[in-house]
Amino acid sequence: MNADFSRILTLLRHERKISQKQAAADLGISQALLSHYEKGIRECGLDFVLRAAEYYSVSCDYLLGRTTDRNGAKINIEDIPDASASTPDFGMLTALHHKLIVNSLKIIYNILEQSGSKQLTTEVSTYLMTAVYEMFRILYSSDRQNPQDVFSVGEDMQRALAVSLQALTESAVRNMLSQKRVKIPDLTPDSLSQICPDEISSLYNLLRMVETAMTRCHAPF
Repeated sequence: MNADFSRILTLLRHERKISQKQAAADLGISQALLSHYEKGIRECGLDFVLRAAEYYSVSCDYLLGRTTDRNGAKINIEDIPDASASTPDFGMLTALHHKLIVNSLKIIYNILEQSGSKQLTTEVSTYLMTAVYEMFRILYSSDRQNPQDVFSVGEDMQRALAVSLQALTESAVRNMLSQKRVKIPDLTPDSLSQICPDEISSLYNLLRMVETAMTRCHAPF
């Protein structure tokens, strides 16, 4: 962690006129640990950087001294550790991926809100919720001792039905847009930056990560 971080972290607390004890409690760490961070004695993980940025309402880049822009929680793709690498702070990995997805969803729902279409919002939400359902069920069902009565659809049918539901909702969205039944805002890079300036970097990084994974998926063995 660079020297700017400890200096900026201290200045932000002083600006808020709060004690180190109070800030530490709000950030979920001990006062002694916060003191070490503010003095530059110890380095923190990126999960703490994210919490501190949100707590002080500044960007991660600002907190790290990489920009003078205080607005938004921006994340660079280079900050996200490779899942295959040895990562000393696992919380960093989960926090950054979570932030990428949450920020990108904010942009999608901002677009849906501007469209003014309840049907479009319902179809897009159903597609996204089905993806969450699928991943949760896979994780939950990995332990066969977990009670399966939380699901009403049988395991033998759920995968096929989930794929079908996503295909139907995707088709419905494409049809609505191709037939001009729904008007969405202009989505140029400039307009996207104006719609959600604090989240746009997360969306671009998410696009790059998914396309990289797609390339790997189709790479020759």
